[in-house]
Amino acid sequence: MAEARSAVATPRVQKKDLGTTDSVEDLIKSYRQMIVRSYFRIRNSIRNGVWPTSTNNLGVACGFSLYLLEYEPASGRCITEHLKTAVAALPLPEGTPRWLRNLLGSMGISFVFFITLMKVRQYLLRILLAYRGWMYENVREVSFKTKLWGLTVKFVSGYQPSLYSCQRSLPRMPVPPLDETLSKLLESLKPLCSEEEYKQYKQDAADFECTIGCRLQRLLYLKSWWAPNYVSDWWEKYVYLMSRLPLVINSNYYALDHYTWTPTNRQISRAANVVNSVLQIKRQIDREELQPLLLRNTIPVCMAQYERLFSTVRVPGREIDELMHFDSRESRHIVVWRQGLFYQLDMYDEKNQILSVTLLERLFQEIIDDADKHKECVSQSERSVAALTGLPRAEWASIMKQNFTSGINKDNMRLIQTAIFMVILFDEPPEDINSKAKALLHGDGRSLWFDKSVNICFFPNGQCGLNVEHSMADAPAIGHVWEYAMTMEVIEKRYLENGQAMPPPKTFKQSNFNPPRRIIWDITDALEKEITRAFAFNQKNNSDLDLEIRNHCRFGKGMIKKARISPDAFIQIALQLAYYRDSGRFCQTYEASATRLYQNGRTETVRSCTEYTTAFVRAMVSGKCSKTELMQLLRDAGENHQKLYRDAMNGQGIDRHLFALFVVSKGLGYESKFLEEIIKRPWTLSTSQQPQQQIQTDAPDINLEVFRKMCSPGGGFGPVSDDGYGVSYMLPTEYNIFFHVSSKKSCSSTDTRKFLDILFKSMDDMRLLFDNSNLEDDNS
Repeated sequence: MAEARSAVATPRVQKKDLGTTDSVEDLIKSYRQMIVRSYFRIRNSIRNGVWPTSTNNLGVACGFSLYLLEYEPASGRCITEHLKTAVAALPLPEGTPRWLRNLLGSMGISFVFFITLMKVRQYLLRILLAYRGWMYENVREVSFKTKLWGLTVKFVSGYQPSLYSCQRSLPRMPVPPLDETLSKLLESLKPLCSEEEYKQYKQDAADFECTIGCRLQRLLYLKSWWAPNYVSDWWEKYVYLMSRLPLVINSNYYALDHYTWTPTNRQISRAANVVNSVLQIKRQIDREELQPLLLRNTIPVCMAQYERLFSTVRVPGREIDELMHFDSRESRHIVVWRQGLFYQLDMYDEKNQILSVTLLERLFQEIIDDADKHKECVSQSERSVAALTGLPRAEWASIMKQNFTSGINKDNMRLIQTAIFMVILFDEPPEDINSKAKALLHGDGRSLWFDKSVNICFFPNGQCGLNVEHSMADAPAIGHVWEYAMTMEVIEKRYLENGQAMPPPKTFKQSNFNPPRRIIWDITDALEKEITRAFAFNQKNNSDLDLEIRNHCRFGKGMIKKARISPDAFIQIALQLAYYRDSGRFCQTYEASATRLYQNGRTETVRSCTEYTTAFVRAMVSGKCSKTELMQLLRDAGENHQKLYRDAMNGQGIDRHLFALFVVSKGLGYESKFLEEIIKRPWTLSTSQQPQQQIQTDAPDINLEVFRKMCSPGGGFGPVSDDGYGVSYMLPTEYNIFFHVSSKKSCSSTDTRKFLDILFKSMDDMRLLFDNSNLEDDNS
């Protein structure tokens, strides 16, 4: 069947395949591009390796030492004598001219000086960046010690770093003391357990610490000395890649574009512009020209996750998946999905220029026309191949081994795996923002290729969004790229009055490029049955997801900050109040926090259901406390939550440490009932605040009313627990908060809309605690 399909397909014969003289030119061009890429790769490696020093320092040191040796100025006599002694010690033949001896000596001396300076600055910067006092201070009341520290960091850092320059200077994440982790764990369990359960956990923790705990802790200390991060590699392997659950809903997440504003209603024009913007920032990442993120314009964060944002795929395996990343030599195309048909589209011309927006606009239209023309000629199963990526990982791995490891299917699979990203051109617009989010999160069961790192989806009305695979990077990294693409549409004129893409400057000349090519699958009877089963499986799971997005616009973070409460803490406390009002109990709550202040840092858990929070919730529900008392309880809970969040960012959290101890215990063959129970406790509320404003541009103030409709509601994810909620929230302006709440319809104890109603009511009730005496003066 594969041979028959190939026979009727249009052969892609090129001149170079016939051995014409053009093939020699292509060969020379290929070698030239390879040499250029190698040069920039080596240059970036050297630049990153010597940062925060510069190779310019080496030239200056060599020139200065040569000047001292040649002219021996009286003002530098002391230094010159030492330099002459060093030169005299060089094993050079007798009769070597003085100028050559001085030149070689100055080169050697300057090289030793440069290496010494480089190592001193790197280690000094790493020591400075390990300081965390700034994190626990009010931004408006910074101590003299922290100001002096900040100035020292900037002085030692020197010139502006490239994307990965700061990596070697970032400190390694410390292993928290075992007794502190266990103490914090017990403290977090106290509001969730009965007195008998708490006593048992306390006894189990003490037994664990006295038996195998210290031994496991010592092994973690050893790993932290030689590994860049003592837990991140295990987290990626055992939490993501070894999970056998389907990626759809359980792992992948989505991101939306603008809230109510769409720059054009033309699908192909929006696709051309957004794809071009993403490719532009990808080129900055490849060339390491993207500026690393700095907290408070001083403290660098780890940028390692950016390397795998694109040209990455998660390949299913029987026991564990594999994360594969391809370099720019092999990954130069995207794969476009339309009506179930796949098309390969090269993104660069023969001069390595990114295809212009007007050309992309035309090529996308050609793909749409061809897909609409051929959809009736292609079987339903062949148009549903992507459904297989939504199956449990072991099942998908078995199907791939049987059907996609030889022949035309193997070649097609390789095309998809090596693609920069996927582009999905939907043929139906969403009814509302909720249906749009569901389409981005799980599609129709056969439209998204969940294994790919990024699926960029476009609707016929011009709206768009993302579906992102989670194992390769966390949301802030891809959010940075997406924010760039969305912001460029606001601050630059990207579209004509009729909605078409703005053409490039007349000086831009597009070179030859490859036209899009349709990918044709070989569908056997056995594979057809598997695809049909996968499609039905996906549709059942998708229909069980209850997802709603709401904009809370009665107040935003501006009002909350005036009450001297962290907006994130306020929302987390409101979630606890809402859940308690809904269910009559408290639950274990997961809030994601980043640990990117350390090498290869990813996330840590903030256990936001605390004794301080539950005390406030009970007082609110009882109605027996005054506003003043409730306000004090709220502020106490907010301050405690801020401390927990800062501790998590500072590598002093609980759960990654416990997870690493669990991995070591399993690796050594130890059975720990205590660790087993703690690790398996369900996260009924899984929450996350989405990052915003990561790029530094001259963008207009999003708080101005005219621009508020252009802000992004962010994105969301599915519930972690079948009887719980997934809650994602975004605070884009001073005046509103977006919430994305998901749950399972099959669970009788959860109801997304009801929970959101109670959440908004809880936030309003908490707002009523703020009177004029509670709110800060605007001038304070």
